Amino acid sequence: MWLYLVIFGCLSLCVPAPAVEQGRSCVFLTSSRNSRNMEEGRVNGTIQYCAHTNCCVGFFRIIDGQPVAELQGCKMVVGGCLDPTCFTSTTHLDYIRCECSSNLCNGNITWNAEEKQPQLKHSSHSTDMVTAIVVVLGMLLCTLVVAVKCRHRFRGYDDKQHLSLPEESLTSLCSCHISKQSDMDLTSMELQQIVGSGHFASVWQGSYQGTTVAVKVFPTWCKQEFTVEREVYGLPHLVHAGIAHFLGAGRKSDSGDCVLLLELATCGSLSSFLSKNSSDWTTTLKLAQSLSEGLAYLHSDFYRHGVHKPAVAHRDLSSNNVLVRDDGTCVLCDFGSSTILRSCAGPHSWQRYMVNVQSQVGTLCYMAPELLDGCVNLSSGWCLIQGDVYSLGTLLWELLMRCSDLFIGCPVPEHRLPYEEELGASPSLEQLIVHVSERRERPSVPKHWQQGLHDILLDSWDHDSDARLTAQCARDRLVSLPPCCSI
Repeated sequence: MWLYLVIFGCLSLCVPAPAVEQGRSCVFLTSSRNSRNMEEGRVNGTIQYCAHTNCCVGFFRIIDGQPVAELQGCKMVVGGCLDPTCFTSTTHLDYIRCECSSNLCNGNITWNAEEKQPQLKHSSHSTDMVTAIVVVLGMLLCTLVVAVKCRHRFRGYDDKQHLSLPEESLTSLCSCHISKQSDMDLTSMELQQIVGSGHFASVWQGSYQGTTVAVKVFPTWCKQEFTVEREVYGLPHLVHAGIAHFLGAGRKSDSGDCVLLLELATCGSLSSFLSKNSSDWTTTLKLAQSLSEGLAYLHSDFYRHGVHKPAVAHRDLSSNNVLVRDDGTCVLCDFGSSTILRSCAGPHSWQRYMVNVQSQVGTLCYMAPELLDGCVNLSSGWCLIQGDVYSLGTLLWELLMRCSDLFIGCPVPEHRLPYEEELGASPSLEQLIVHVSERRERPSVPKHWQQGLHDILLDSWDHDSDARLTAQCARDRLVSLPPCCSI
């Protein structure tokens, strides 16, 4: 039986996911709160035709015991949704939310005012859950087999980077031993309006002790994703201009939902910014440099003031997971899929690192070829770090394609995701494996651009992960580019 699980789990790593159905139509509510959803697909009156997802979403406020729609449209984050109907059994404050997978399904919500916890409604889902559990067990066993065969204990994130301190100091100074942060008192927190929703959490503009903040709310059944993100934000020395400023975390007393308080980036996500704005060379270069600086700092591994800051692999770097401040700089956010590359001595840290690593994590069109086809050594943190660098290359391409100074004499192309022009808005895993991994295709780079830009992109998304730049090297090359555009 166990042998069957191992084989089944290993084979499942290479089975392509089904293609996302094209052309989902959702009820769209025209309002100022729904402006960020406009980019998710074409709107015709009260209907939105989804460009990036197969899911509709709806947020409703409970007024006099009845749900009143406040936000409806296509889901802003790519991901699956099981239910064909807009059903929920959980209330957050006076709001209810649903995701559904049939046309116009978010037009009317069905909810049970008596229930406080989500319930499984369809018996057919039980089979899917059993299958998923078997796959996870098989993947875990495969990973443990790799761990047993490894000859060397994990230190840092690879043999390519070593710490100069003696091994005995690693345990005493490691971030594993830093005391956990206590929960904040959220009594004075006020949710004002919703600004976005993802697979695991919703993001609100809110107020805390008189300050305008971003409030990321995780429902109680997404505790694991909340814990991972809180752990990353709570690492020593993780304060940098290129990383979203973390203010604290806690639980809402009325619902028990987990909450992260973060700085509010007024320009929204990089995807939203690029869909609405083209930029001159100076603005584009500032965005690109700050983006690479933030990633380089996230990847850094160092000791300062007697405390260790480990390297972190983001693992879901996309234009939806980068924010733009009003000063024209980028900040990284959304660390729910990240892996902290501990360098603690001892088996505890090794096991913790291995268990938390899964092969295919992230947004497909930004995923490195070795991660798409599952042919990656997950015992090497270097592979995860370099997977981020590939994603950085596609993000830089996304930025540069909206630079007006690089298209003098012709219109600036509309904002597109990587491979959207070649494969459509929602390419399947199988399509991307063939296009990116087997054929080794990359987003098209205009031939008239200067060689320096070509080299940065080509060296960031090289098929060989070892041949790619590091994030710090990409940053240095961007800084070396001329301040005035010379295409």
